[in-house]
Amino acid sequence: MKSFIPFVFVFLVFSSCKKPLEDEIATYQTYFEQSEGKETATYEQTIAFYIKLAKEFPEVNIQTIGETDSGYPLHMVTFNPDGDFNLENVRKDKAIILINNGIHPGESDGIDATMLLYRDLVTEQLKSPKNTILVTIPVYNVGGALNRNSTTRVNQNGPLEYGFRGNALNYDLNRDFIKMDTKNMKTFAEIFHLVQPDVFVDNHVSNGADYQYTLTHLFTQHNKMGGELGEYLNESFMPQIEKALADKNWDITPYVNVFNKPPELGFSQFMDHPRYSTGYTTLWNTLGLMVETHMLKPYKKRVEGTYELMESVLALVENEFDNIKKLRANTFAEDMERDSYYFNWQIDTTRTTTMDFKGYEATLTKSEVTGLPRLKYHTDRPFTKEIEYQNFFYPKDTVTIPEAYLVRRGEQRVLKRLEANDIAYYPLEKDTLLRVEAYQILDFDTRKRPYEGHYTHFNTQIEKSTLEISFSEGDILVPTRQQGIRYLLETLEPQAEDSFFNWNFFDTALQQKENFSPYVFEDIALEMLRKDSLLRNEFLLKKEAEPDFAESWYAQLDWIHKNSKYLESAYLRYPVYRIAKNSEAAALVTMD
Repeated sequence: MKSFIPFVFVFLVFSSCKKPLEDEIATYQTYFEQSEGKETATYEQTIAFYIKLAKEFPEVNIQTIGETDSGYPLHMVTFNPDGDFNLENVRKDKAIILINNGIHPGESDGIDATMLLYRDLVTEQLKSPKNTILVTIPVYNVGGALNRNSTTRVNQNGPLEYGFRGNALNYDLNRDFIKMDTKNMKTFAEIFHLVQPDVFVDNHVSNGADYQYTLTHLFTQHNKMGGELGEYLNESFMPQIEKALADKNWDITPYVNVFNKPPELGFSQFMDHPRYSTGYTTLWNTLGLMVETHMLKPYKKRVEGTYELMESVLALVENEFDNIKKLRANTFAEDMERDSYYFNWQIDTTRTTTMDFKGYEATLTKSEVTGLPRLKYHTDRPFTKEIEYQNFFYPKDTVTIPEAYLVRRGEQRVLKRLEANDIAYYPLEKDTLLRVEAYQILDFDTRKRPYEGHYTHFNTQIEKSTLEISFSEGDILVPTRQQGIRYLLETLEPQAEDSFFNWNFFDTALQQKENFSPYVFEDIALEMLRKDSLLRNEFLLKKEAEPDFAESWYAQLDWIHKNSKYLESAYLRYPVYRIAKNSEAAALVTMD
């Protein structure tokens, strides 16, 4: 390892008043260029490149922030022509674009393209923006970048060597933005909330089919983003990026969301749930774009396309920074006034978009490996066809927004994640009996195979009731009316796709801790049925309707126990509570 990589939190500022002469520009060649577009820079080469720029150009600042699971820190590189790197100060008058690279280090296009972009800005080969600041994480998945090979991406056409998808602990970091199992993500959250970007770009490479395009885009889903900001994203921001690229003779299409089927049959927009980078950044009303180059295209062309796309984003933001900042500010203000929140978005099959798609003819032929049909694309038979694209979604679930949530002080895993995301909360000052909304978990499904270190839940169903609950001094009150309102709703409402519940944070509530001994409970159950005619009638009807239940003495006793005062209240009780707007308990939220 090179000695310039620190193992501690260090703030580095390199600057100089010296500008290079034209004949010195070649000294800032990237490793990608030196290899004639065949190779990608290593992690060490990448960081050394930015350190060199920061030493030579006052417009560039590099700093190390936080930790990663590899033991190395993350770097954050800022480009501001004014040389002011106090982001709290400069964001008042300028837009900020945050570029993330190397979340999957085998998808290295953005690593090299961003180095070229910064170099061309400081050497004035590109016009320097006046209204926009660039911030990049040069290599997010440091552990994966250090684990280089040339075989694991079997479909990919270059570079010669690349990093590995999993991080140092073999997590896929683009599934970790809510559960936050990695040090990488804890540091990303620190950078994100420090930067507070108006636009976020995450550079990737992908292939689910073969087609003519080098570039595909995955903008955050516009219905999910909602309001004026969602409309702007879908009706202005995205079309302008597409046009700017077309003017430079770069075709681009929406991310081809298919697997082993011809895309001309039509496909739907990929839904970026909060576990993904653009889904997470959307929770703070940041315009999100995931770049997906086509891995079968030559590496040099992919890097060049990524560069052109980022340059187009920069040019658009430069021209529309005032409007973007205004729309975001309006959306934050509207969030404070919302009464309802929509989530668990589904494809709206009643609405589609038609578009011209440039693909290749595909046929099913007999496989020489399996002897069974296989899909084969014919790149010598290109076509342009009108296809259907499903890019409208509707919310399956709606909740009323509470005034606040109450979380027991012992839920440290949850509280640490709230803290990492700049969520404001405060402890109760004394033991208190409060009338709150409580959820009972009625049903859920669980994956049978591990997914990113979890056996996640889904199809979660709940029932809401209003109860008087005792809370202790030090339990945590979390107001919802703050900039992280969408983050709170997506994580603390158990039925949300990426809720903390579905990521197993509250699994202890799913296990019954106290039970009954049958020979003792028999007499208690008999007395209950004698005294409670409603319970007795429901019990007899269930026996009549369900033969398996009627033949199981334990199932019958267990049903009676679960419908009695003897069942512990904690069983299937979701341990996060809601304070309804205008309720008596809501007065607590206004307290200092």
